[in-house]
Amino acid sequence: MPIATGTKAPDFTLKSKQESGVVDVKLSDNFGKKNTVLLFVPLAFTGVCTNELCEISAGLSAYTQLNADVIGISVDSPFAQEAWAQKENIKITLASDLNKSTASDYGVLLDDLLGFGSTSARAAFVIDKDGVVQYSEQTPTPKDLPNFTAIQETLSKLQ
Repeated sequence: MPIATGTKAPDFTLKSKQESGVVDVKLSDNFGKKNTVLLFVPLAFTGVCTNELCEISAGLSAYTQLNADVIGISVDSPFAQEAWAQKENIKITLASDLNKSTASDYGVLLDDLLGFGSTSARAAFVIDKDGVVQYSEQTPTPKDLPNFTAIQETLSKLQ
């Protein structure tokens, strides 16, 4: 069960492979500055995950205009995420939850996905500048996408 709206969002420090090398991505870096959209996706290089993050990348300006940073989180290594982002032209920050602690903290860790072991569910959270969850959704199945209209509506109320 994903953490509820109104809850203080668990902070995290995750690794991300970027052109400059491996860097830390911290949720709290946005506190006081920007709202944050967290998109948990099960696995890199899979069809639904790729479609989701490519669609978000193509429409990233809509989130930027709403003063939001979008972070994609998966249980893949930062190196696999980097290869995926380069191959598919994914423009959002990808953060590696390789030890699965962030998915667990947000209540979206699945015990087993199709025999691959534990991975994150497909989920979305909007975290406001104060670090409070304003939107929380885990999709019914990993094949379903989050409600991006509701996410953008939530962000527009936080302006």
